Amino acid sequence: MRQELVARQLEEQIAGRFPVGQRLRVLDVGLGQGTQALRLARAGHKVTGVESDPRMLSAVRAALATEPEGIRERVRLVHGDGRDTGAQFLPGSFDVVLCHGVLMYIAEPDPMLAGLARVLAPGGLLSLLVRNADALAMRPGLTGDWDTALAAFDSPAYTNRLGLRARADRLAGLTATLDGIGTPLRAWYGVRVFTDQAADDEQPPSAEELAKLLTAEERAGRTDPYRAVAALLHLCGVRG
Repeated sequence: MRQELVARQLEEQIAGRFPVGQRLRVLDVGLGQGTQALRLARAGHKVTGVESDPRMLSAVRAALATEPEGIRERVRLVHGDGRDTGAQFLPGSFDVVLCHGVLMYIAEPDPMLAGLARVLAPGGLLSLLVRNADALAMRPGLTGDWDTALAAFDSPAYTNRLGLRARADRLAGLTATLDGIGTPLRAWYGVRVFTDQAADDEQPPSAEELAKLLTAEERAGRTDPYRAVAALLHLCGVRG
């Protein structure tokens, strides 16, 4: 659900930013299993993926090995820390930079974001996917975990479904940061408005129900006030 919604939103922003058919230079920082990276490579773009977890890199390499040669040639994988991005690549090297599900593990994200902006070409798109601090109390509150819900009002720290300590971001704070690094916010979406309570091992619904669910989530993710209480926020900034 998350990956599909973000991909649709990203496609919308790319279509509105770049000429049809332009082959883009994409950097995916913390690419995880490579879902978005592979999707963009299949669309004809040249993708560089940076990942610090060797296990994730192995999984991406295995997935990439099943792709046609033309797609494999468009993907470069780098073992590295996203916080070093500004030093690893030349300024203006990329048209699109993705940083999805990474900031929640970075105690001080501003220097990293400045580095990401540095490697963006003028007019380039920065795509961030973060945990929404303004809705941090929703999940525990709806399940009756009142201690966790009450704590979420006062602190952006939380324990995620993997059992790891993480932190959430507020839309207002990230908007100010994006302005400060010369990549002002162009658009933002909510992700997982209705489905954040679903169990990790829950079986997907039928194709017909899934299509309706995606439509409802996509609509809510761009509609106030629903998007403001989504579990995740997808922010898109444009390099000035």
